[in-house]
Amino acid sequence: MKKKIILFSALLIGVASFAHSETMKAIVAHEYGGPEVLKLEDVPVPTPKDDQILVRVIAAGVNPVDGMIVSGIFSKDKKLAAPLIPGGDIAGVVEKTGSKITKFKNGDAVYAYLSLKNNGGYAEYALANEKEAAAKPKTISYAEAAAVPIVALTAWQALVDNAKLSAGQSVLIHGGSGGVGMFAIQFAKARGAKVFATASTANQDFLKELGADVAIDYKTQKFEEIAKDVDVVLDSVGGDTLARSYGVIKKGGFIATLNADVDQSELNKRGIRGVFINVRPNSEELAEIGKPIDEKKVKVIVSQTFPLSDAVKAAQQSATGHTRGKIVLKVADEPK
Repeated sequence: MKKKIILFSALLIGVASFAHSETMKAIVAHEYGGPEVLKLEDVPVPTPKDDQILVRVIAAGVNPVDGMIVSGIFSKDKKLAAPLIPGGDIAGVVEKTGSKITKFKNGDAVYAYLSLKNNGGYAEYALANEKEAAAKPKTISYAEAAAVPIVALTAWQALVDNAKLSAGQSVLIHGGSGGVGMFAIQFAKARGAKVFATASTANQDFLKELGADVAIDYKTQKFEEIAKDVDVVLDSVGGDTLARSYGVIKKGGFIATLNADVDQSELNKRGIRGVFINVRPNSEELAEIGKPIDEKKVKVIVSQTFPLSDAVKAAQQSATGHTRGKIVLKVADEPK
């Protein structure tokens, strides 16, 4: 949790410097709280610095972490230092470029995981830099593209960068029907691994559609009786699920956690390794992720879309923790 507090404290540095000549629609929080604190307002359009691009947002991904940020659980301060525009996932069109930008030009279609300092995807315009953005995959819509960055990068950095998952290995993915799980299953299969994945009863078929070799119903089955001696575990659940997961990993194996620190004593006792995944923007990896998407080897599942004005409803649905695939805000019409 300490890592998360440090990571998200950057949010309170403020939402970007704004120009005062134009305004845009944005979802703004003036205080910490639940989805009800999100308000649709007119705010100034942000001005890109020399190393930034201004993106006209077509769609913005909705992630559970957005609600966590707005709730204030990552902040030491009780009050917002400045109004906050949430949203780290965007897909859109480059509207303006800073003087030091070399990778993008006006009119380019991009998708991005916005850094925490510039978080602000729930808006008609948002800022990104070259380390955060990549060319949008050509074969999917902007709404689908907005569903990719944070969750796909999380899965990639967990399984590829950290666990070094390879062909012939086995992996247990908890929460396989969610945003991270959706990509984790497909990335693991693409790397030649055997995939065990957990989800609720209603999502068993969905796990199979994504490519899971063994679908586990966590409501009626104990995963440790089915997935034994796996090489890798990716856990997005925490609590008892995390505690029980150490025992299914073979000696020399690896566990990646998304919402709790690993228990070093368990790692030492069992001769395994592990890490808490602190996902970071990475334009090169976003570009790499786009390739199998365009090759139709990786599917993007958007379960629900909402207009920007219904961001509260989208946030409420996300907060349930039972969304299949991803929720997306449609900010503007898809360019033709």
